Amino acid sequence: MNRQVPTLEDVAREAGVSRATVSRVINGIRNVDPHIQDSVRQAIARTGYAPNRAARSLVTRRAETIALIVSGAGDASEEEQDAFAARVFADPFFGRVVSGVVSFLRGRSMHPVLMFAETSAARAQAIAYLRQGSADGALVVSTHADDPLPRMLAEEHLPAVLFARPAHPVPLSYVDLAHRDGARLAADHLLDRGCRRVATVCGPQDVPAGQERLAGFREALARRGHPYVPVAEGGFTLDSGAAAMIRLLDEHPGIDGVFAANDLMAQGVFQVLRERGLRVPEDVAVVGFDDSSAAAVCRPPLTTVRQPVERMASAMAGLLDEHIRGVRTEPTSLVFDPELIVRASA
Repeated sequence: MNRQVPTLEDVAREAGVSRATVSRVINGIRNVDPHIQDSVRQAIARTGYAPNRAARSLVTRRAETIALIVSGAGDASEEEQDAFAARVFADPFFGRVVSGVVSFLRGRSMHPVLMFAETSAARAQAIAYLRQGSADGALVVSTHADDPLPRMLAEEHLPAVLFARPAHPVPLSYVDLAHRDGARLAADHLLDRGCRRVATVCGPQDVPAGQERLAGFREALARRGHPYVPVAEGGFTLDSGAAAMIRLLDEHPGIDGVFAANDLMAQGVFQVLRERGLRVPEDVAVVGFDDSSAAAVCRPPLTTVRQPVERMASAMAGLLDEHIRGVRTEPTSLVFDPELIVRASA
């Protein structure tokens, strides 16, 4: 005997509301009490109701699709594009962004479409995709300070929200972290545990996050009487962290504390310290940044500054939804607070 497909009436009965109310929630129409919206979404999940997307699109004039765009700058070769995609999928940060976006979209009958925009042709394609209505808006993760895509989206007046403050101001909403505050937490923790010769493996200085974390670390140390900080720049990757740590130890062999500006680079720092016969934290204390899955695989477990990426990505998707529905018409910013997570490495 075939199982009957759940209907709009089944959802209304389960939620204890009218069929019209269920329809308004599903179609994203405003002026429905948030508690009622939650009840309807829970009823949808319990009943397994799946809206007819084609019929719904005729009513809402929306594609019910969000473009999640990972963007860069310049014109990468085909080989470089493949390498770029491989790096993105290997980076725990991006996985956390996707998780946060999906957690918001789930239950709202909205679906993400992943796009890479590493060339001018790919950026033009992304703009055309949005302009044609194939997606209702874009969530953008830029990997380069000179990424032209945010400016292009703003000029086209397309709904878009950025993960992280753009290097060049554009009238688009974004979510970000108070990076300087996070770096200050790392500096104070290293000094409070007795470190006196502290260095940093900083992030790339052509992106705001790398700049802000380095500036915050330097400022905190200066306030505590440490005017000079040895610095080696990395690229937010494991290998770049290892290479930077080699440079630091070769030039400053007496280092007793290191702040790595992300957890992947901290992993590279750990590798080099082991190779040099130095113990963590007895000889060199290490603090990372992000509290990603990379922190969990470090031995000893990595003390790190938590960036609530999943909550930030979910908020980014929420902002985009508000722009699409016309609830929010002006750009805004949401800046989240970091938290120090103390483990065994420092």
